[in-house]
Amino acid sequence: MTQVFDLHGKRVWVAGHRGMVGGAIVRRLACEQVQVLTATRQELDLREAAAVRAWLKANRPDVVVLAAAKVGGIAANDSLPADFLYDNLMIETAVIGGAFEAGVSKLLFLGSSCIYPRMAPQPIPEEALLTGPLEPTNEWYAIAKIAGLKLCQAYRRQHGADFISGMPSNLYGPGDNYHPEHSHVPAALIRRMDEARRAHAPSVTVWGTGTPLREFLYVDDAADACVCLLKHYSGEMALNIGSGEEVSIAVFARHVARAVAYQGELKFDASRPDGAPRKLVDVTRLKGLGWSAKTSLDEGLALAYADYRARLKAGAIAA
Repeated sequence: MTQVFDLHGKRVWVAGHRGMVGGAIVRRLACEQVQVLTATRQELDLREAAAVRAWLKANRPDVVVLAAAKVGGIAANDSLPADFLYDNLMIETAVIGGAFEAGVSKLLFLGSSCIYPRMAPQPIPEEALLTGPLEPTNEWYAIAKIAGLKLCQAYRRQHGADFISGMPSNLYGPGDNYHPEHSHVPAALIRRMDEARRAHAPSVTVWGTGTPLREFLYVDDAADACVCLLKHYSGEMALNIGSGEEVSIAVFARHVARAVAYQGELKFDASRPDGAPRKLVDVTRLKGLGWSAKTSLDEGLALAYADYRARLKAGAIAA
């Protein structure tokens, strides 16, 4: 692989290191000869531009990975539109703008595959961005993420800044959010099925019809892709990050049941929204850089469930 940026000896700020994605990126960077910089939410509110600028000036990172965001599943996006739009816009403008002012050499902004049009061609090529209406259940988050990657493009065009963006598909794994209402599909199903198994419940209800097709990527694979982009990519186009494989929600639910050892019946609640009917990203460009996902769905879910059980035992997951 052609290297366009040398990470060796660099100071790398992972913004959002306590989140699932940021935590995985920190784990991955432990394999590189870099100094990882972090700041907790108590130390630094990423929505406050002046505070972010001051932190950047004091700590002088060479590289910034912006993994911080307000995230959630369909229910959270649908019920908290102002929070999802405002908080994410503020984080992006503070960190990306502040990084440019501080002279950061390289910045990676993480978007999301939900920024594509609801009825985008499948697999979704990067060129599909802004070619049609968004999925209504997450348009607020999507608009904020589109603004972030466009801000990176703008700094690149106007100032020549080496700011790049990646767009991960549906992620899962250690550090996920297991909120009973506001979590994404993998975490929601892991929690629901574990609770059902322990309660000997005869059935578990899965939101929606089970027919939508989704792509799921283990978060440590996504982190590895992020390091690949930092080292080997410098371009205006935001590149897709995904496994290149898809399953229906119904089939995915059966994979989760197997990981959790839940043997009851799976029922589907069609009154809950399905979201987009299909969402698979085209990862041709990322694979062209020499990267591909390594963790199978069953292996990843087993690791995710082990993390859930450990955090539950430690009291880190609220009822």
